[in-house]
Amino acid sequence: MIEDRNIATIMTEEVLVVHPSDTLEKVHKIFEHNIIHHIPVVNAEREVVGIISKSDYHLLCDHLTLFGRQWNLENNNRFFRSLLVEEVMTRQVAKLRKEDSIFLAAAFFRENLFHAIPIVDERDRLVGIVSTYDLLNYAYRDPVPAIEA
Repeated sequence: MIEDRNIATIMTEEVLVVHPSDTLEKVHKIFEHNIIHHIPVVNAEREVVGIISKSDYHLLCDHLTLFGRQWNLENNNRFFRSLLVEEVMTRQVAKLRKEDSIFLAAAFFRENLFHAIPIVDERDRLVGIVSTYDLLNYAYRDPVPAIEA
């Protein structure tokens, strides 16, 4: 069972972010070079105003790029340079505070269809992010016992 510890014990503090006025080209580069699945969207004060998931990003990609056709890749690049983050981000974002319990984060994940929650301070500024992956790592942090044959 998950203890009633604070989210601060499992959250990722160094979070890659984008701004509403950034283009999807920046989102593309972040997803291409990092093993992450969610990018919070923040304003100049670092307040969370949206989020972009890798699933949402993939929905915007030209499906023919899966085949590596040069024309389709160039088409995606043109599209990404012209589309702003604020045009595609999810605006309604669940947020928690680092003092909230891991149990509360687990309840949010269980009751909703999202897989990451931005963590904010008392002024609603981003201080971290917690994902279902973080929660699983915490819940199953003990080594897996050896299976006897």
